Amino acid sequence: MTTPATTESEVSRLEQIQEYLDQDSWREAARLLKKLQPAEVAHVLEALPLNQRQILWDLLDTDQDGETLMELTENVRNELIQNMDQDDIVAATEHMDVDDLADFIQELPSDVTKEVMESLSEQDRRRLETVLSYPEDTAGGLMNTDTVTVRPEVSLDVVLRYLRQLGDDVPRDTDQLFVTNRDDKYLGTLRLADLVTHDPQETVAEVMSLGVQPFNALTSDTDVARRFEQYDLLSAPVVNDEGQLVGRITVDDVVDLIREEGEHHFMGSAGLSEDEDMFAPVMESSKRRALWLGINLLTAFLASWVIGHFEGTLEKIVTLAVLMPIVASMGGVGGTQTLTLAIRGLALGQLSSKNAGYLLAKELAIALVNGLLWAFVVGAIAGWWFHSTDIALVIAAAMMINLIAAAIAGALLPLALDKMGIDPALAGGVLLTTVTDVVGFLAFLGLATLFLL
Repeated sequence: MTTPATTESEVSRLEQIQEYLDQDSWREAARLLKKLQPAEVAHVLEALPLNQRQILWDLLDTDQDGETLMELTENVRNELIQNMDQDDIVAATEHMDVDDLADFIQELPSDVTKEVMESLSEQDRRRLETVLSYPEDTAGGLMNTDTVTVRPEVSLDVVLRYLRQLGDDVPRDTDQLFVTNRDDKYLGTLRLADLVTHDPQETVAEVMSLGVQPFNALTSDTDVARRFEQYDLLSAPVVNDEGQLVGRITVDDVVDLIREEGEHHFMGSAGLSEDEDMFAPVMESSKRRALWLGINLLTAFLASWVIGHFEGTLEKIVTLAVLMPIVASMGGVGGTQTLTLAIRGLALGQLSSKNAGYLLAKELAIALVNGLLWAFVVGAIAGWWFHSTDIALVIAAAMMINLIAAAIAGALLPLALDKMGIDPALAGGVLLTTVTDVVGFLAFLGLATLFLL
């Protein structure tokens, strides 16, 4: 997958390619494409409008297709696949790693999937079936099966000769070998650094490390990412329930996973998919966004309904309409800060029902401190503006109430949504806005009705 950061050279290449396409200079565009890495090509493709994207894709060499497809976001990849012939799709999978192929093949029509499977060697087919047998969001679904294993009783000299024999077949990103017994049970790891620095006559058992704990194949991918981050791992073994080695996870897969999670939360806060295509067809994008606009409209009607119950109060004290947005806005900002903190805590596995009470107590204390500070400031400004101490006290009290409600909602909503299987990053912001708007208007207008009329 492509990274969100864009360098100056990437921008210049994009502009150069766009200039070639605008001038119908296909040969020059194709020549420049050959010089780019798959991730760079993917970045250029995602930055082009649909018509130019398809032209550029058709100019790409067939041997670049597979790796480039895996660097694209899902929506862009699917759109290009729809316009590819079956033979081209099969050819694109020829040099894919098994873990990438497992992700790719699940997005294909069944007849194309069958053809891809038939094109594989017996060994690769078995490897692919192993990865596909695990859910996509687990260590098994994330792993690659291209491991190099050694027995504990052999000497380091034998291992070195074995690696020389493998040559280019040694899997890329190999930083350690995995030690297994004759039943393929995982025993430990042999770092390449230890392999080349120890006496060649020593056995693997004497040099191997027992410190790298394997992942069970059903471990969630979020737990995998967390352990890679905590222990600065470059690779890690994956075992089944019997303790047999079934594959390995490398840091490049985990980096992709972490980035996708970050994009998911960032885009989800606006009700968008992390794979949103900037140049997707209008109707397609409209359908995706319509749901969240509709939900937001319902919450807006709820807030308006609350305001409608105080129509008489607003008619008599028109100045309240001027001050109403301040209360709702301050609650929204305070609640969003707490909500973001809670969602991050859930994503990192740092927040659960066990310690939610501590977070709630802390956020309530912050709401009280900031509430007193800004209630005084806003109350003073409102009192001076409208020459009314009563209005100053009402808006100050309403702001305190709303900031406290926002802290409670921001801390507890993510946990409640997570328990219900709803993504807090997608639904949390809309629900929080509803709470802060309704409570803010209700507190402000309710207090005004009680004490100003």
